[in-house]
Order: sequence, then C-alpha cells, then structure tokens
Amino acid sequence: MTAHTAFVIVGASLAGAKAAQTLREEGFDGPVALLGEESERPYERPPLSKGYLLGKDERETVYVHPEPWYAEHDIDLHLGSAVTAIDPDGHEVALADGSRIGYAKLLLTTGSSPRRLTMPGAGLDGVLYLRRLADSDRIRESFASASRIAVIGAGWIGLETAAAARAAGAEVTVLEMAELPLLRVLGREVSQVFADLHADHGVDLRFGVQIAEITGDGGRADGVLLADGTRIDADAVIVGVGITPNTGLAEAARLEVDNGIRVDARLRTSHPDIHAAGDVANAFHPLLGKHIRVEHWANAVNQPQVAAKAMLGQDVVYDRVPYFFTDQYDLGMEYTGYVDPGGYDQVVFRGRRDSREFIAFWLSADRVLAGMNVNVWDVTDPIRALVTCGHPVDPAKLADPDVPLDDLLERPGPVGS
Repeated sequence: MTAHTAFVIVGASLAGAKAAQTLREEGFDGPVALLGEESERPYERPPLSKGYLLGKDERETVYVHPEPWYAEHDIDLHLGSAVTAIDPDGHEVALADGSRIGYAKLLLTTGSSPRRLTMPGAGLDGVLYLRRLADSDRIRESFASASRIAVIGAGWIGLETAAAARAAGAEVTVLEMAELPLLRVLGREVSQVFADLHADHGVDLRFGVQIAEITGDGGRADGVLLADGTRIDADAVIVGVGITPNTGLAEAARLEVDNGIRVDARLRTSHPDIHAAGDVANAFHPLLGKHIRVEHWANAVNQPQVAAKAMLGQDVVYDRVPYFFTDQYDLGMEYTGYVDPGGYDQVVFRGRRDSREFIAFWLSADRVLAGMNVNVWDVTDPIRALVTCGHPVDPAKLADPDVPLDDLLERPGPVGS
C-alpha cells in the first residue's frame, strides 16, 4: 500500500466494518486496510448484553459479516494488530509489530473503553466489565456458578446485565449512587419506570449509595462494602459505570480532542485527511446546532457510512437523529431524539405507564426533543418526524392515543384560523 492510494480504518469494530463495506459499495476499488487489536473479526455489541448474554443468540450471529466476506471484498483485515501511532504529516500509521502502513485517507473508529473502578478490591477475580465479546463470555460463565450477583451502576449496561442475571436465576443487587436508574438520560419522570420494572422482577435496588470496597477471599470477589458499612454478599460483581472514548492515538497525533475526537458534520477531524466515526467521534450535528457524542449502536451503523462517502469526496453530512433501544425482561423500548440532561420542561405520556405500554415525549416550549416508545411498535418514523419538524405541537393532542401522530406533523395555523 502506498500513502497515495490506500484507505486505512483503525478500529475493526462495527463502525469500521460498515465503513469498509460502504467504500466498496460506493465503487472504491483501491486498497482498504481494516486494523483491529482484538483477535475477533468485527462484531456488534448490543447482543453482548442482550440476546447473546441471555444465551438466546448463537455466537456467529454477533459478527457484522461472515468470515469470507473480507477476502471476497478485498478488505485487508488485520486482527491482533494494535496501532501505536499516527503520523498525519507522513500519512502513515505505526503498528505494535513495528510495521507501518501508508494512507491517503484515514478513518478512526477506535470506540471506547469501560471506566474502571480504582477502589480497594477492584482488581479481584470475579469483578467483571462488559465491552468485548470475551467479556460477555466471562459474564455468561459467571451466571452458571454465581447465585448472587452485585451490579455496580444502573445505566443501560447495568440494567441489561441485571435482567440477564435474573433470567439466569441469580439473586441480583443493583448499586447506584443516583436516586434512580438512568436519571441523567431519562429524567425522573421516566426513570421510575425502569426502577419499578426491576423491582417487579425481584432485583434489590439500592439507590444513593457509595461503594467503599469490593471484598474478597483468596483473590476472588465475595461482596461489596458500602460507605455506610453495609455489606452486599456476591459471587460476582458486574461493573457498568460508563465508558470513555479511546482518543489516545488522536491526542498523540495532535488532532482536536474534546469529549472524543472533535469532527465536523462531514465527520472530518482537524486534519483534512483524517475522519472519525462511532463512539469516539464528537460530531457537529446540523439539526441540533452543536457537537454531540453518541454511544449507541445506530450511530456505529450509520455514521461510518457518511464518513466513508465524505472520504471519497462526496458532499454529505451526518444529520440522523440519535436512536437507541433496550430489551429488559418483557420490556422492549426504542428512543429517538436527543435531550441534554435537564434540557426539557415537560414529559408527555401517551398510553399507560402502569402497564408499561406507552410513548413518552420530552418537550421544550412545546417542541418535541425526543420520544421513547415502550412496548409500542412501528412508531419510530413519526416520532423522528416530530423531533425533526421543528414546530410546536399541542401537548394534549400528543397525549391522546386517538390522535394519530402523523396528524401532529401538520404545522398549526395562526390563532383563529
């Protein structure tokens, strides 16, 4: 490969694989290298805390492409190949084995890593994190032998692993320093739905707690000690306290970094020949008028397609509304839109919260910022349209199940019309 023809993608992730696929679909026939430090070929992460973790999905279903796909599409897939440096001036990346690969355009899909605990006992065996396929395997193995599981953190990963542990028959205690699960993401009105869901399924929820120590015996975790002296017995401890974007390569290459690699709407970094996509990218969103970093599957699927087209010189921007989903017990949910913590003035519910079959809308000045459908299906498109239309809606009609969502898309006329 020469620095004049090759497209190099650092991060053999879902985002990296989708970028490589798009390059070929868009007719690029030059060299494409996809570099990943893991030994696994690119795979999707949602099953790791959902179907695969529950034992419902076979291992082969998590991979983005069948194994032969990369050779068939002339993608030079390097697994177990950690990139150690980027030389933007020389248009090269350096690998841990000492080799160097030149590029014309570079895409960073380096993803993120779980935040690690630093308290006493954090390094004991049986303290588990979920990010990679091997992590999901270890947690599945723990379900086979652990009768009591403590989950630290009541975010999406914490709640999904708690649900999986309950499905496996374990006693589960969830430990969260906030007053409710997902409070920053959903706000108090909707967070209570998830607290009630897990309580109804027998999870011991402890909110407003601080962790002092993970206790152990013989080098293995056997419980969690809270700051107030309470001890929670556990055969395994699952930690889900957020993720941090993997920006080390970008920082060392002096690219602009601010809560991720800062990119424009074309997903271009501060260097014109380097783009970034997925968890690691803090991208300017044209609809929202600001930079946001989104840590969800839909972003990893769609953003690299735009990045690849931009690298090919196409006039494209990434303006899709954020979307994510979760499955916990008998609750399925999709969320469309974006709301800053506390950035709304009311939540409107359409349907019944008590039966967990409803749509929740977050509004500011009667404009819909986001919508979340819980056990209500085939409404993502009208919810997205309400988010993007930009005009105010009548909250009473929004709450009325007899008023079709599509009817609310019509801009209201002047008063008296």
